[in-house]
Amino acid sequence: MTLDHAPALTGEVVQPGDDAYEGLRRTLIRVGSPAYVVRCRDAAEVAAAVRFARREGLTLSVRSGGHSTAGFGTNDGGLVVDVSPIDGVEVIGGPDDLVRIGTGARWGEVARALAPYGLVLSSGDTASVGVGGLLLGGGIGWLVRKHGLALDHLVAAEVVTADGRILRASADENADLFWALRGGGGNFGVVTSFEVSARRQGDVTVARVAYPASEAAEVLRAWRDVVRSVGDDLTSTAHLFPAFGDDAPATLMITSCYAGDDPAAVEPLTRLGTALSKDVATVPYAEVLEEISELPPGWRPIVRNRFARSLGDALIDTVTAHAGDVPMTVFEFRMIGGAMNRVPSGATAFAHRDAEIMLTTVVLGGPAEHAPILGDFEALWRRLAPHTSGAYVNFLSDIAPGDLAAVYPPGTYERLVAVKRAYDPGNVFDQNLNVSPDA
Repeated sequence: MTLDHAPALTGEVVQPGDDAYEGLRRTLIRVGSPAYVVRCRDAAEVAAAVRFARREGLTLSVRSGGHSTAGFGTNDGGLVVDVSPIDGVEVIGGPDDLVRIGTGARWGEVARALAPYGLVLSSGDTASVGVGGLLLGGGIGWLVRKHGLALDHLVAAEVVTADGRILRASADENADLFWALRGGGGNFGVVTSFEVSARRQGDVTVARVAYPASEAAEVLRAWRDVVRSVGDDLTSTAHLFPAFGDDAPATLMITSCYAGDDPAAVEPLTRLGTALSKDVATVPYAEVLEEISELPPGWRPIVRNRFARSLGDALIDTVTAHAGDVPMTVFEFRMIGGAMNRVPSGATAFAHRDAEIMLTTVVLGGPAEHAPILGDFEALWRRLAPHTSGAYVNFLSDIAPGDLAAVYPPGTYERLVAVKRAYDPGNVFDQNLNVSPDA
């Protein structure tokens, strides 16, 4: 750090050549080369970093857990605000079971901190994912059908805006900003802490059952019907994996979480077809969250998703008939709905409240492997388009032309633009699925 910069940046400044730089310039799938990484411990240090980036005309990225599938948490030549040191978890209590969470906390840490109080927050499915990015985008976790999205439990947020102000956003203060934060991603400022209303929850029952991919169409239909019949206490996903060599044939894996200690509730999921393996266990909720494996060198998976109002037979048939069209592709069906559907579509900037299913494709490998199959990948999604609509901002890697409109329908987008003009007219926060103030 040069002497000229020292008075302006009050956090820990990491630059190329420093010991910590190599780890901090990386996200899950992207390696950047920022000029500065500023490790901030509170909102005041974040505000100083934002003001410095504006003054110097630097691209500004925000890094929490570093799991952005699009790599938004780093950049080349700019400044990265690393909020991972803001990681406290404080149980406030009261009738709403309020919890204050630092934006840099990891969801596994949050789950473990809440467990002694019998509290949970439905977040995502990975322990090491950071609170900030996930919560601002939505938060589709293992209790989404029971308790809704993570952002549905947000009560208030501390936000650093583009001009360096530190604001509180809630239903009563800066209500327009509060609305936009819940689904609008990082477009409007750096959230440094969240106040959320937790839920009472004891142990949960987890089931993992593998079926041969050759039975995928029949098993997916039966799986859909079971989840619908059990109701909101059951959240479940199905992963259709390609073959990984002769010793690892293509497989359909059903993973489910039932909100309670009741193995009988998930038993129907173990007999949807020819079960290759099955495991049922009752565990504390914190043990449901898993760690993500480190990607092999050079890998940069292509991640794309869309919602569907219903998991109909036509969607199932299209996926199973064309699953092999794009090599090394994983298909994830995530049954959602339930409590998520009971929130009005205009209540938050996450507008997709009529969806029953989220379909995500993950093309494994790196750019060299992807180049010859990109045409097949786009052809696959053209086949899926008649059965899907809308998209989830947190599960997109390479932003396609239609993604912005898919994530934010016209009415939602118009409101977001108005908020953007009010709080970030210069588009300082543009390293995201960007809502431009000039739209």
